[in-house]
Amino acid sequence: MTNDAQIHALDRALVVISVDPGLGEPIPGDTAAPQFRQYADEVEQVRILYFVTALHTVVVVAYIEV
Repeated sequence: MTNDAQIHALDRALVVISVDPGLGEPIPGDTAAPQFRQYADEVEQVRILYFVTALHTVVVVAYIEV
């Protein structure tokens, strides 16, 4: 991340998945537990890959710009 706009975009997406971790879509073909999910925000052009632990903690695996 190189500027404030990218940091803001990531922050906004992280807030969304922290409020509702189930909002992201399961990644097809992933049957391991915990299942990886992806959340894409087309407005902010952000995609986040993450999984939710048994205690409903969100663990971000990757931040990807769309």
